[in-house]
Amino acid sequence: MLLPITHETADLIEVVRITDPIRHFGADDLTGDEVTPWEAPQVDQVLALVGDLPDGEMRRCFSPGWGIRVHGATGLLFQLAFCFHCHGIRLWGPAVPDGQQGLHSFDADSAPAQELLRRFRAAAERPA
Repeated sequence: MLLPITHETADLIEVVRITDPIRHFGADDLTGDEVTPWEAPQVDQVLALVGDLPDGEMRRCFSPGWGIRVHGATGLLFQLAFCFHCHGIRLWGPAVPDGQQGLHSFDADSAPAQELLRRFRAAAERPA
């Protein structure tokens, strides 16, 4: 998946377990239960996984279960909502060019996608 160039300035990722997936089709913000923050070196690792996601065939449900808010030194850069059922990702935020905002497809069965999902689940299982 092609990430906005601003991903290179990211220094914090907030992992979000999405509790109301229907609203994320066009919402301005990513809401749900904040699971954990990730800092270096996890930020680079996670964004590398997202960048390595191969294209896939998107289905129609777009009911995302996981999301991330990506921050840089000046604040929120962009947000991603992941639907591992329909193989769709929504990308949006203040540092995303108009041509990149919106829904993108990915192969949810690919190795990078499965590793990303494993990391989301592992983060949610850690005690607070």
